[in-house]
Amino acid sequence: MNPKADFFFSAEGQWQEAYSELRKIALDSQLQEEVKWGCPCYTLGDANIVLIHGFKEYCALLFFKGALVPDAEGMLIQQTENVQAARQMRFTSVPEIVGKAALIKTYILQAITVEKAGLKVAMKKTVDYAVPEEFAAQLKADANLNTAFEALTPGRQRAYLYHFSQPKTTKTRAARVQTAIPRILDGKGLDD
Repeated sequence: MNPKADFFFSAEGQWQEAYSELRKIALDSQLQEEVKWGCPCYTLGDANIVLIHGFKEYCALLFFKGALVPDAEGMLIQQTENVQAARQMRFTSVPEIVGKAALIKTYILQAITVEKAGLKVAMKKTVDYAVPEEFAAQLKADANLNTAFEALTPGRQRAYLYHFSQPKTTKTRAARVQTAIPRILDGKGLDD
């Protein structure tokens, strides 16, 4: 146990007992306990294996390379269609965690095996992302914008494409595009 992580387990909240059970299982898997992103993170050397976190409806173990972990029991959930590597194992009660403790540990050990094997998730390339029509029209109409967008790093391009594609209405997508154009022309990413 890492004393730096104790704050997470001693804070008040609905999942505290569940977090403690998940902690026992993770530590029993011979992983190192760290604190990353404000949550207990279990690592093998420099590699992140699993992280404990919680939400209103559930608490979860986040498997960083969950897409590569064998999931015979169908327990790993892709949070959204755009999450490429990580998968969550979600829980809504302490008895559920206790009842599945051996299975949870098996998944963690499989995640460790994936890491030791040096496996990597094949990430989508920028060309795999759809270009929303509102942005495609702007790129076609403005050669400078097209050049500036192509000059951005692939990660910045993907962030913009994802950001533009999220709203359900054309009006909101178009507004996001208009707001971002000056940043793109300045060579800046969405969060720069």
